[in-house]
Amino acid sequence: MPRDAPPLSPKDIEGLVEWVRMGAPDPRITDTVAAVRAKESIDWDAARTWWAFQPLTQPAPPAVKQTGWPVNAIDHFILARLESVQLTPVGAAGKQTLIRRATYDLTGLPPTPEDVTAFLNDDRPEAFARVVDRLLASPRYGERWGRHWLDVVRYADTAGDNSDYPIPQIHRYRDWVIAAFNRDLPYDQFVRDQLAGDLRGGATPIEQQERIVATGYLANARRFGSRVDDYPQHLTIEDTIDNVGRSFLGLTVSCARCHDHKFDPITAKDYYAMYGIFHSTRYPWPGIELDKKQRDFVPLVTPDKLPDAEAALKARRQEQAQLEKEVKRLRDSLKDLPEAEKKDRQAEIKAAEKLVAEAMKQPLPFDLAYAVGEAAGVSDVSVQLKGDPAKPGEIVPRRFLTVLGGATLDPATATSSGRAQLAEWILAPENPLPARVMANRIWHHHFGRGLVPTPNDFGKQGKPPTHPELLDFLAVTFREGGWSIKAMHRLIMLSRTYQLASTRDPDALARDPMNELLASYPRRRLDAEAIRDTLLALGGSLDLAVPAAHPFPAPHEWKYTQHNPFKEVYEHTHRSVYLMTQRIQRHPFLAIFDGADPSTSTPARPISTTPLQALFLLNDSLVHQQSERFAARMRAIGEDDRARIEHAYILALSRPAAPEECDAAMTFLSTARARLRNDGVAAERAEAEAWQAFTRVLFRLNEFVYLD
Repeated sequence: MPRDAPPLSPKDIEGLVEWVRMGAPDPRITDTVAAVRAKESIDWDAARTWWAFQPLTQPAPPAVKQTGWPVNAIDHFILARLESVQLTPVGAAGKQTLIRRATYDLTGLPPTPEDVTAFLNDDRPEAFARVVDRLLASPRYGERWGRHWLDVVRYADTAGDNSDYPIPQIHRYRDWVIAAFNRDLPYDQFVRDQLAGDLRGGATPIEQQERIVATGYLANARRFGSRVDDYPQHLTIEDTIDNVGRSFLGLTVSCARCHDHKFDPITAKDYYAMYGIFHSTRYPWPGIELDKKQRDFVPLVTPDKLPDAEAALKARRQEQAQLEKEVKRLRDSLKDLPEAEKKDRQAEIKAAEKLVAEAMKQPLPFDLAYAVGEAAGVSDVSVQLKGDPAKPGEIVPRRFLTVLGGATLDPATATSSGRAQLAEWILAPENPLPARVMANRIWHHHFGRGLVPTPNDFGKQGKPPTHPELLDFLAVTFREGGWSIKAMHRLIMLSRTYQLASTRDPDALARDPMNELLASYPRRRLDAEAIRDTLLALGGSLDLAVPAAHPFPAPHEWKYTQHNPFKEVYEHTHRSVYLMTQRIQRHPFLAIFDGADPSTSTPARPISTTPLQALFLLNDSLVHQQSERFAARMRAIGEDDRARIEHAYILALSRPAAPEECDAAMTFLSTARARLRNDGVAAERAEAEAWQAFTRVLFRLNEFVYLD
């Protein structure tokens, strides 16, 4: 500054401060402040004209020509669209097809022969409604639909860092999700609990602890690398924002981390406004190669005992640190000792290591939740220029997305992280997205395709709804009906649309090859969990109890590194939703049959048809074990082979065998017995192996793995 120049004006000083906060960009090589601001300029009124941001409407069911066809409002919307292009829906599905469809949809398991018979013999008009209510009341329902949600939130039992440390406590979140579906926890409460359950309290200590466990949703964000002092927390927060955006809003918010979103009206400032909320949140530390011990987990105790519990955790850490320090001291001293004294010192080291191991084994007097809490320091954050934490820009107050109103924290509550307010902004009556997104997810899992075919992306890179008025009708019904997911199941499943046959009319096939207009029910393959659970059920092996926690090694034994990461498969005969799920290693069965990717949100499972799948159903040990048990069940019902075959078809396919199928099965069994005996197999063993071969044939039928 020249000595005789007047002092800078407050406005000039403010400009300099903002320039420094932006990282002091040099206009000769980087964008100027004006250029950056120009890039962020969005015509918000125009942006809000995009269909997904439009307010929810409550369209009246449209008039149709076939007035006798619809049984509820859904059918009016579907039929009106079909009639507009001169297509006609096919006839109704048979009762055996319908009960198999409904049972897999709601429980992921085949109906029992008793269930099929009871439905076939029930001639009351409300017979199918009674089936739906029975299935919704089953504990199996939560296991099935909880798995759908776990796909979306990329649930895993490990951290995802380069050594993939186990998280033995995260199963509590999985179990909470299953229980929430079973008790039909209203969806708005479901959202609030996962984002801010620790801030909501509870009417009882149990409810309070359940809400803390629910924040395992946030805690389960991915961890990266193995650095400690400069751990890339910005990547964990990015993963959180990405999943919050996709799961609850159907928006790819994290695309605005490095620059304004290229397609949707989401700015980098929007991103860092949300970033500040999670920057002000304390995440638990699951352990990592260079810092193996868990910390910042939440004690599951009553509020009055929380200070004592946290003090006990602190004392435990200090004790372990002191013991480890002594081990290090002894090891360091070893190199300077005379050779004659080293043996004694090594004995001291072993004794000290034993004390460390014993201290690590000591159980705590309370359980811990892998959950989040409020950070010690709550603050707004700077924009990270080009997504680089080392290049801070201007500070952005914590708030919601501008296109959805941009609500900000009240100064009176700005001392909190803002997670509770975020939940309310998401669920605000004027925000149309959460109801549309969840209603679409429910529809997707009943028909194999959402009304919006891209369930996680309602933006411009996604696909528009095939039936926009129906989507809004479902969303409004969902929200005004108390956010009940079970009520949505009843509405959808009791429609004539859901109960259509899966046969394709040639005209509809030619003009609507993807069956987007639903002139018939879309045939679809069972997912990986349903296939595995069915194999276990048919073999009589399926254990319907909730299993114990995964048998991870004791924490004091964890020595995982990026070159020797945790890798394990814990097989059991419980339902597949309870299988241990790793981030860096897929479970072999789930990988073959297109299971969810635990590293990223999976809103819709991909469907592949590969030789490996066919070979698995022919050769895998699980298939052989269950086919052997299934065959033994058939042989135990009597001596009549035709009766056995009939029973096998009913169990596996929920229908009796056709006469020609029964004849073919008899011929197959006869041929198999003869070949086995010619090979010198004893008669009893040949009989058992022939039936096992027959049951494996059933397992490899398209009808076994497809749902009509």
